[in-house]
Amino acid sequence: MTVRPIRLLVGFMLLSLLSCSDENAFPTQKKPKEANDPKIIRFVTINSPNTYFVNENENLAGLEYELATRFVKSLGPDYQFKFIVVDSFSKIIPTLLSNKADIAAADISVTTERKNIVDYSESYHEVQQYLAFNRDHNKRPKNLAALDGHIIAVPAGTSFAERIRKLSKQHPGLVWDEIENTSSEQMLESLANEEIDYTIADSHLLAVMQYYYPSINTAFTVGEPEKIAWAMARGRNPDLLKQVNAYFKHIKQDGTLRSLLDRYHGNTKRLKTIDVKAFLMRTRTLLPKYTRLFKEAQDITDVDWRLIAAISYQESHWDTFSTSPTNVRGLMMLTEQTSDMMNVQDRLDPKQSIPAGAKFFLWMKDRFPERIPEPDRTYFALAAYNNGVGHIEDARVIAQRLGLNPDSWADVKTTLLKLNDPQYYLNAKHGYCSCGAPIIYTESIRSYYQILLKHLPSHSPDLEPYKIAVN
Repeated sequence: MTVRPIRLLVGFMLLSLLSCSDENAFPTQKKPKEANDPKIIRFVTINSPNTYFVNENENLAGLEYELATRFVKSLGPDYQFKFIVVDSFSKIIPTLLSNKADIAAADISVTTERKNIVDYSESYHEVQQYLAFNRDHNKRPKNLAALDGHIIAVPAGTSFAERIRKLSKQHPGLVWDEIENTSSEQMLESLANEEIDYTIADSHLLAVMQYYYPSINTAFTVGEPEKIAWAMARGRNPDLLKQVNAYFKHIKQDGTLRSLLDRYHGNTKRLKTIDVKAFLMRTRTLLPKYTRLFKEAQDITDVDWRLIAAISYQESHWDTFSTSPTNVRGLMMLTEQTSDMMNVQDRLDPKQSIPAGAKFFLWMKDRFPERIPEPDRTYFALAAYNNGVGHIEDARVIAQRLGLNPDSWADVKTTLLKLNDPQYYLNAKHGYCSCGAPIIYTESIRSYYQILLKHLPSHSPDLEPYKIAVN
């Protein structure tokens, strides 16, 4: 994914209830009709890396955004969508109940309390709540009893608040603060900045935020896992609910949901805390030496300089003298054959290595059909940079034979692992492959790129990754 975690701006707190038509984001979208038109599906959401944001290419993105737009498209060409973005989770359900929105698509947990006022769709994800703490500021608490007297801060109106209220009946010493007009992302940022001691957050968001703030750690699980689903005002539109449920059933069966979950969460468990800390340190000490060259490589190839830098880090850890036992050398770890193809005279010269590596990546990307959507085509190119196009194409063929999607990285990375099984590699054009390596390689680069998107600006000064999505 190149997606990515969210940079919450000061302006975020100034948002009240903003109606966001995607007419501006996509000029070909028809001009919205009246708000009560049944063919306009109104979604209420919030800005977060799991829901709705503007990505590094200045396009709207987010798991909920993609699910919603695909749902409306499935209804037919006459249907349109409209997004209402609120500034805190506590406003999601009120917006829904006041009939300002038809569907709440905002990473909503299915809870008993909410079932009294909303109808839930089929669930499409499962998460686990964790108590989170700052490893640099506090010791890991063993259990809830160890928190007696300490304040647990949670966003108001969330399932975290519901959960802690229930737990307080069993643990009367618990002290918590339900914070209005905030989000889980802001709570975790406050935790990283040592402004609060503890919070509760969902596993998938924690995995993302730990890439940006490695001081954030998990202590223990809080309660049982929860389902994530869309919500609608109870009994208001049963026909729409049936359409939503049919849609989720379909995308579970055809692999679309699996691909989308991988796009936004597939790489979040790749790096360990020590890896993230080392990477962040080198972004401060080594990366500035080569930033200009990475940006110049972007000018040549139109590949985001931060992606080129992430490839380089995975290859050499930005060590210009890096040399492998097989004589692959330099910042981009070029082979002699690749160097000859790219007219590189000295692989240890960053001025030659970086643009050559970027062009070679682009050359790899061009080996895959243009019909493959992004970011999957980029992921295939990354895997090919590490292991060659041949084995990746073999895995795509196997995926197709198994009824999977050969254009989906989420599916193909499962069939790459089959290339060490004679049942598959004996009939593969390029034979045996220990293809766990290109998967680890690709997922690691996705993670490094995601971190760079959070912390470093794009080459174009007017673009801001993860800025608030307001149209």
